Amino acid sequence: MLNPIRLASENFLSSLDTSCEEFHHILEIAKNFKNKDLNIKFKEKVLGLIFDKSSTRTRVSFQVAMSRLGGTTVDLNPTTSQIGRGEPIRDTARVLSRYCDVLAIRTFKQTDLEEYAKWSSKPVINALTDLEHPCQALADFMTIKEEFFDFKDVVLTFIGDGNNVANSLILCGALLGVEVRIACPKGYEPNSLLIDKAYEIYENKNLLKITNDPNTAVLGANVLYTDVWSSMGEENQKDEKEKVFNGFTIDSDLVSKADKDAIILHCLPAYRSKEITDEIFESHKSRIFDQAENRLHAQQSRFPMDCLK
Repeated sequence: MLNPIRLASENFLSSLDTSCEEFHHILEIAKNFKNKDLNIKFKEKVLGLIFDKSSTRTRVSFQVAMSRLGGTTVDLNPTTSQIGRGEPIRDTARVLSRYCDVLAIRTFKQTDLEEYAKWSSKPVINALTDLEHPCQALADFMTIKEEFFDFKDVVLTFIGDGNNVANSLILCGALLGVEVRIACPKGYEPNSLLIDKAYEIYENKNLLKITNDPNTAVLGANVLYTDVWSSMGEENQKDEKEKVFNGFTIDSDLVSKADKDAIILHCLPAYRSKEITDEIFESHKSRIFDQAENRLHAQQSRFPMDCLK
């Protein structure tokens, strides 16, 4: 039976808080959880959730993950706590880390997340910020590994807005040496600083491609991935983005240019006929609901187990 190892960083604020070796180990732990080959119990341990943004998969997968591990979850709604009334993060973090054993935080600014981690005496996990979504990326690469067994020669193409999901895919691709292509309209590319970080990590710089042409980005790709065009907090940009993103829909034409055995991923929620057609979403190539299920197993595997046992 595979046993969890002590990770170099107790916090998981960024995909770069794991090494390549740790990333592979986490995926193996997640596989063991999924196959029910691993039995770990966190007796009397408490997960605190602080979600400034709405959530379905992230919130529920964290709650179920902690429950299956024998712990409990406290859901701290900012609208019904002092967090929503402007209590400083440093005060909230110091209090909650005396009540809880680990905190999972979904918020807007990456700097706010880092502030929580600075003042918390317990591990902090990034449950999504505007900059990164590392827990989602863990589930994504777990799903890819299930399909292709390893990452050798895998080409991952993301089509759409260069958002937090795209940023995390780039960083994880760099850690794992996976070819990642990002196709976005001009002006909607991923974060330039994170792109630079990824290039520093990639041994082969040609494995990361940022383009404004989805048709060339999908050529021979093994994985086609998309996300909503307007992230949470960008609802006022919806109409404008639908015009700008015309031609960036994953449809049968784009899929036909990918590898014949290519799979389709989407982190959900999906807006059919926008970023993906219903035909492709529901096709035999879709691994979208396997990907969604893997959020649970990935969440279980990324808890700092040496701290919680």
